[in-house]
Amino acid sequence: MSFFGKIKDAIFGKKAEAAPAAPAPAQTTAAAPAAPTPVAPQPVSEVDVEAILSGLAAKSDQKLNWRTSIVDLMKLLGIDSSLTERKGLAQELGYTGALDGSAEMNIWLHKQVMRELAANGGKVPAELLD
Repeated sequence: MSFFGKIKDAIFGKKAEAAPAAPAPAQTTAAAPAAPTPVAPQPVSEVDVEAILSGLAAKSDQKLNWRTSIVDLMKLLGIDSSLTERKGLAQELGYTGALDGSAEMNIWLHKQVMRELAANGGKVPAELLD
């Protein structure tokens, strides 16, 4: 699984939403079976990223600043926040600076993760995207 995929799955959940089955058509003795009724695709609903993360933070024993820290965000989600993992995430998301765990890299990572969450159906406050 991708580094970003771990973050996305931890926030969005892993439940696959199957389309509801159409009710079985009533059968008559002389009639041919009816063709299956197509099921309209369900609209993708936005996931409220801020609400989910705030809820997790409220339940956490640690004081984690997930709003600005990529390390704290990953810890809150139960994901390894080591430099090795952050380097992998940075490479996956296209970071071109030094992969040394610097403040510059970590700030970029946090902003990029928030942008990617928004691009993948997450509702992310504007101040976390800038």
